[in-house]
Amino acid sequence: MADVVSQSITFTRSGKTAPNRFLKSAMTERLCTWDDHNPDECGKPTSEYLYLYEQWGKGEIGTVVLGNIPCDRRYPEAKCNAVMDPTTPWDAVKAFKPVVAAVKAHGSLCIGQITHAGRQTSEDIAPTPVSASDVQSAPLGGMTFGKPRPLTMEEIEDIVKRFAFAAKTLHAAGADGAQLHSAHGYLLSQFLSPRVNLRNDRYGGSFDNRSRIVFEIIDTIKKEVNDDSFILSIKINSADFSEGGFDEEESREMIKRLEAAGVDLIELSGGTYESMAFAHKKESTKRREAFFIEFADRIRPHLKSSKLAVTGGFRSVDAMAKAINEKSCDIVGLARPLTAELYLPNELMSGKTKAAKENLVDQSVQTASSYYQLGEVGAGRQPPDLSNGKIAKAVEKAIMDNSAAAFKFRPHVSAYHSQDQ
Repeated sequence: MADVVSQSITFTRSGKTAPNRFLKSAMTERLCTWDDHNPDECGKPTSEYLYLYEQWGKGEIGTVVLGNIPCDRRYPEAKCNAVMDPTTPWDAVKAFKPVVAAVKAHGSLCIGQITHAGRQTSEDIAPTPVSASDVQSAPLGGMTFGKPRPLTMEEIEDIVKRFAFAAKTLHAAGADGAQLHSAHGYLLSQFLSPRVNLRNDRYGGSFDNRSRIVFEIIDTIKKEVNDDSFILSIKINSADFSEGGFDEEESREMIKRLEAAGVDLIELSGGTYESMAFAHKKESTKRREAFFIEFADRIRPHLKSSKLAVTGGFRSVDAMAKAINEKSCDIVGLARPLTAELYLPNELMSGKTKAAKENLVDQSVQTASSYYQLGEVGAGRQPPDLSNGKIAKAVEKAIMDNSAAAFKFRPHVSAYHSQDQ
């Protein structure tokens, strides 16, 4: 099975070739500079951020997606996000070049994920965030979100330009492509959702109107970058999994239109902050490991040129190879497994291991435990082994007791790997 995931794949529009079928999906790293009192100093890559991507580069992952990277520093997904904002005084191209080079040093393709959190910007960062309309996001994981105000037409135009600016920055820094984050309830996903987008202008109402901003961004990136070898990608929900939200039928139509617009790589995911989808909802998907594989089965036959990646749930090389062999997807996306095992794809391809390690922390803090692992790696230590019950309990307790403190102070790695554990 390892030979299947080891196969290279060439993206049709750009002509770029990834050396294997693995994709490191974008995750919030939270390792960049941040100053609550000086926005000019927010979002610069740090030595910790660079070191993390050096390690993933050594893992020989076919395609590595940086991020997420907000294009507006006022509305990040979280503090310490990397930022590509046209209003920052520092040179983003110069700042990100070493990171891109580190990713590509061992043959990986490097794509940057561009995002805007919209109404999912935490209240302690933006008390009044922005969105397609004024529908407020429910609290999640200790975060609360202010009631958003609807974006003006001028602000929407500015957002389109910001996404294009970030793509142009990535291109100039040597990246192979850019990915739009249009999943998980972030701003582009908010526009697509008929439940969240209550506008009555050219950006609301019909599916054509709700999806307009996405295609305006794609068109503007093409004009600004003007390089057919630059990969255009998007991360999109198979469905929001919430009543009245973006559903499977609209997702299927959206994916067809994205292919027609020249999008090379479509990464399939699902859910929002209000309806998380990172768990198996059916026994059939549990057997096949991937959360969104059945929707992929239904959409893959309609794609003629775009490559389809499915992210979420994959753990064993057998399930990954089976999904590729059965043409459910072209590429296997991995996220949380790569915070625990930085070189996992290499080890799966070589036969050193057959599956990712299990994460034994409580489901409610699994994502947080991955942030914790990334912080350990950035600090030059090994990520705590959460397949070890004692270690998992210790990390879980640190997060549950005081999540803010847990992410500011991390004990030395020896505390996790003593001989008696």
